[in-house]
Amino acid sequence: MDIKTASQTPPTPKTVYLKDYQAPAYWIDQVSLEFDLSASNTTVTSHLMLRRNPEIATLNTPLRLDGNDLTLRSVAIDGKSLATSRYQMDAERLVITDVPATFTLTTVVTIKPDENTALEGLYHSGKMLCTQCEAEGFRRITYFIDRPDVMSRYRVTLRADKSQYPILLSNGNLIEQGELADGRHYACWDDPSLKPCYLFALVAGDLQFVEDHFITMSGRRVTLRLYTEVENIHKCAHAMRSLKQAMAWDEKTYGREYDLDIFMIVAVNDFNMGAMENKGLNIFNSACVLARPETATDDDYYSIQSIVGHEYFHNWSGNRVTCRDWFQLSLKEGFTVFRDQEFSSDMNSRGVKRIDDVNVLRNAQFAEDSSPMAHPVRPDRYMEISNFYTVTVYNKGAEVVRMLRNLVGAEGFRRGTDLYFKRHDGQAVTTEEFVRAMEAANNKDFTPFRRWYDQAGTPLLQVRGDYDPVLRQYRLQLQQSCPSTPNQAEKLPFHIPVTLGLIAPNGDELPLRLQGEASAGTKTRVLEINAAKHEFVFEDIPAKPVPSLLRGFSAPVKLAISRGEDELAFLLAHDSDAFNRWDAGQLLAQQELLRQIAAYQRAEPMPEPVTLTDALRQVLRDQSIDKMLLSQILTLPAEGYLADQMPVVDVDAIFQARLFTRRYLARHLQPEFDRLYLSNHRQATYEFNSATMAERALKNVCLGYLLETEQPLLQERAYKQYQLATNMTDRQAALSGLCQFDINQRQHALTDFYQRFQHDPLVVDKWFGLQARSRLANTFERVKELMTHPAFSLKNPNKVRSLITSFCAGNPLRFHRQDGAGYAFLTEQILVLDKLNPQIASRLAKIMSRWRRYDPQRQILLRNNLERIAAVEGLSKDVYEVVSKSLTG
Repeated sequence: MDIKTASQTPPTPKTVYLKDYQAPAYWIDQVSLEFDLSASNTTVTSHLMLRRNPEIATLNTPLRLDGNDLTLRSVAIDGKSLATSRYQMDAERLVITDVPATFTLTTVVTIKPDENTALEGLYHSGKMLCTQCEAEGFRRITYFIDRPDVMSRYRVTLRADKSQYPILLSNGNLIEQGELADGRHYACWDDPSLKPCYLFALVAGDLQFVEDHFITMSGRRVTLRLYTEVENIHKCAHAMRSLKQAMAWDEKTYGREYDLDIFMIVAVNDFNMGAMENKGLNIFNSACVLARPETATDDDYYSIQSIVGHEYFHNWSGNRVTCRDWFQLSLKEGFTVFRDQEFSSDMNSRGVKRIDDVNVLRNAQFAEDSSPMAHPVRPDRYMEISNFYTVTVYNKGAEVVRMLRNLVGAEGFRRGTDLYFKRHDGQAVTTEEFVRAMEAANNKDFTPFRRWYDQAGTPLLQVRGDYDPVLRQYRLQLQQSCPSTPNQAEKLPFHIPVTLGLIAPNGDELPLRLQGEASAGTKTRVLEINAAKHEFVFEDIPAKPVPSLLRGFSAPVKLAISRGEDELAFLLAHDSDAFNRWDAGQLLAQQELLRQIAAYQRAEPMPEPVTLTDALRQVLRDQSIDKMLLSQILTLPAEGYLADQMPVVDVDAIFQARLFTRRYLARHLQPEFDRLYLSNHRQATYEFNSATMAERALKNVCLGYLLETEQPLLQERAYKQYQLATNMTDRQAALSGLCQFDINQRQHALTDFYQRFQHDPLVVDKWFGLQARSRLANTFERVKELMTHPAFSLKNPNKVRSLITSFCAGNPLRFHRQDGAGYAFLTEQILVLDKLNPQIASRLAKIMSRWRRYDPQRQILLRNNLERIAAVEGLSKDVYEVVSKSLTG
């Protein structure tokens, strides 16, 4: 019989501040959990060994435990049941008074996994039960002090019906298993490591696994298992290979060895994020782990390799050393993103990987920095922590770590990470400890550098260069500033590493000697900017050079420098830095496109992009250029990035300018595109490696341009590629191109694609996404039709992302229609999803957060929809925070 059920009335959202951090009043040393598992009704018995923290608590300090959606059956201290007068409950907490200094607390609760559509805590997915506890999901499993600085040792016993759940998994090492009465069985797992509750995991289901082994650098044999449902067991080889690559790379690069006897990955179809690094038992969104050439693209393979690496690297940067509080989230995520970026760079093309990473920054993080949701890498406040799993915390956080590496060098960075892990293994710490380790290992003072963690916004670096032919000096002046952001009107100067080279008129790189130095050094060097203004004078420069600035994108800043078309074309042709070579092409295209946008807005003919065409023609004739880099150079700046270069976003003008330029390039460079397509089109067995990926990428970029000529023979070529493709990369690229045209081949290919792959949910997601991103005029109507398709479900985050997010965030022309129907559609989905899965709903709400960037008519429509959401009673903290900040920020 139930003793007490907490009220489910949601509390008024409150802001949590970093300045208010206080250590917990009680520590939990040991955790023993017993689960009697069932999809409809799971019983959780928890035994917690607690002790008072004398630095915080007194004799009268009550024990406060977090809990959501739990039915409490009993509560006892040291084996004695408590009367209801000894504790109080509300929708979020269990508070117990008069507790001793050390004691064992036992609680029994029941939960309903199959009613858990939020996918936090323990929930039902397909034929399995699984968990997601980061950030605050553990409180949906049992009452606990749910915060990352409470680190405990766990022993977990799982019991379940063996026919339904033959596999029972949790963290650590399996120490016992056996049979029970009535067809049930049990498994007992022990994790010897200290961990916070957000790293707890369990999985129960009818699963199969593939197994391999890894021999660590100390000679230990580690068992590796990847679990999935039977129909997907043939899609695990790439993830397993990526895991072994990551383990070897982390030993070689960081000296980090895996510590348990077994490492497990489980693929789950219903998952809010990409993957979760639970200690020894990683749980993955199936889209981020399953791959076969027939069903996964090169991008999928590339992403899986990166994400598998990321989650494995967390074993040290996140698990063994974790964050003290959620404001320190970038301590583990920024550092680990940097680690997975370097891993992917070493496994593939370093230059192209850097371009990919910077595209995320410029298209998403810079936009976030200029939005009402802007926040520092280490936020100082939040209402709902799930809203801060952002590109700022992750990707800009990685850039902060990269800058530290640039400032101390590769060897100094390794010394710093070694010291960091040595000092803090088994601890919950802050970003301050990470920076201190870098300082101590390299005898540096990074006091100004810490502002990267505390100040929001994207710095602007204004650059001016002057050459004196008489003195043979090149004078470089740099001035930094940063716009105001929410709660931060004034900014102090950042510590910015600027990696640069100087290129002579003949294309040669010049040796660099600063004024006051005895001799010239390397041809690329790092300049440190830590004041509002800096000036550098280079000596012995024989002719006016062209500066190559921010090589490798050495800092996450915007660069303001006057460059003409000729100078950009020169850099595109001669810069030895792959990133800057690509960036010169992007800037050249941007200048042309902005001129065309302005002409379109004045109802004038758009100027022809002659300079861009000539520059690309020269690059296309370069036989030595990396094919993957070439495919990136040929890709025009994204619509969202162009929008951020405008004072008022004009989605129609941006679309028309890009389309005009694509068609112009297609006509004037058709022979070159045709030659490259044919020379890189091979019907060979699929291989995932840099060379074959580059061939496919270049071929398919060329195919996209060739289709813009609207020639029937080229449309038939694309359809033939679709039909005869031996891999999903080529099939999807052909279908994506056809989806932009109202032609028979488009509908034939879409129908065939669904019939071929209707039983593979991940491939059906691709089918939804391709249609949602189509530029055709009827796309909005088609999206609404697909909402009722049998394969679509609002309860599955992958389906929501593939259809709703693809349309609302990935198709600005059709989403931002002038009648506001796109906004109303998005609002309806947010309100429905807020009752099902607040995390997914809040991510969708962010799409409207920058409503002030649009024309007055669209501003009114967007604001009205945000106000409609804000007026709903019982809104989740997740959505409330995004909408309220969007309206007031």
